[in-house]
Amino acid sequence: MKIQSITGSLSAIALAGSCLLLTGQTKKSWTDAEVLKIHKDSYLVDLHNDVPMVTVNGKDFSLRGAGQHTDAVRMKEGAMGGQFFAAFVPSSYVANNGSAHQTLRLIDSIKEDIWKKNAQFAWAASTSDILANKKAGKMSALIGIEGGHAIEDDVRLLRRFYELGARYMTLTWTNTNNWCDSSGDINNPKVKHWGGLNDLGKSIVLEMNRLGMLVDVSHISDGAFWSVIETSKAPIIASHSSCRALCDAGRNLTDDMIQALAKKGGLMGINFSCDFLSQKAKDANPMNRPEVVKERERIMAEVKDQQEALKQFRALMAKYRGQTPRATLEDVVAHIDHVVKLVGVDHVAIGSDFDGIGCTPDGLDDTSKFPNLTRALLEKGYTPQMIAKIYHGNLIRVFSAVEKTAASMK
Repeated sequence: MKIQSITGSLSAIALAGSCLLLTGQTKKSWTDAEVLKIHKDSYLVDLHNDVPMVTVNGKDFSLRGAGQHTDAVRMKEGAMGGQFFAAFVPSSYVANNGSAHQTLRLIDSIKEDIWKKNAQFAWAASTSDILANKKAGKMSALIGIEGGHAIEDDVRLLRRFYELGARYMTLTWTNTNNWCDSSGDINNPKVKHWGGLNDLGKSIVLEMNRLGMLVDVSHISDGAFWSVIETSKAPIIASHSSCRALCDAGRNLTDDMIQALAKKGGLMGINFSCDFLSQKAKDANPMNRPEVVKERERIMAEVKDQQEALKQFRALMAKYRGQTPRATLEDVVAHIDHVVKLVGVDHVAIGSDFDGIGCTPDGLDDTSKFPNLTRALLEKGYTPQMIAKIYHGNLIRVFSAVEKTAASMK
């Protein structure tokens, strides 16, 4: 599909949504059947999910319970349209130059263990693929790389990962790498920082522009965010970040950042972690307890197997999480609403971070519960057209612009 026809379709959606809002044609109550139809028609594409962390080690994605929040069964129950599956590489792989190797394993798992073994999925690496899959009634399986250390400071590896299907890269994880600062260690004086992006980082962002790969600013420091805004020739995304005005977490975006991202033509996917949605939940985070920090440090030091360490850490968090408040479905809607009121409906999406977070909102416990979000948005006054934009239309617009920029740089 040509860019012009995609843009035209989205303009029509925007016009229809505006007309409904202006005429006040919104309902106050919705039947389950109406909600489910609107939900299915809206083709929800989640921008970030970490379930490949378990499929790469043999979990059968076709079975319920494969992931903590995600599997083929619950995705179908949640009537999802598509998913960016994260090829997430922990920073521990950096020391032995194992990041690229693990990234390859994760990409292979997304293709072989998720896409090819589950008939509900179809491959997607472009806007035209997503729209074709929507028309065919298939879920779109997409790849995003989480953590710029995955490319081991080598743009040649970036290009190879793009050829394998990766369509965005989160520039850092919680670790500052050799070219971009992370929000996770920005206050650590023992870590060398670059004041944002250094020259290598800027060249990597520009190469992502040239390839047609979405630049993802989730996890990066505030300074790095502004460096990306200045450097990138294409719109950018924050695949799994929420609003700092509502929850003061370093991973969330400030209002100034959200406005700059929107001015750049980009979008942000709201993260479902309790600690990024609710200030009360964040303040009660078990990691604020000395005994939890001590046990976490023991696990990191003594448990060499990554999967076993992850299992033990999740069990630790679950033990103490039961004593703390959770975020709610209403908190998710509040973050969406904050972005819409600040910069408009064109710049917000969903980036749940399912299977990468230890606490999910009450009412959005896993991927099967996504229709609850559609109902909540409808009851808040969002039209079906607006929900379709949030769920996939905004992604198509941004992805199309990134593809167009790449074509202009060839």
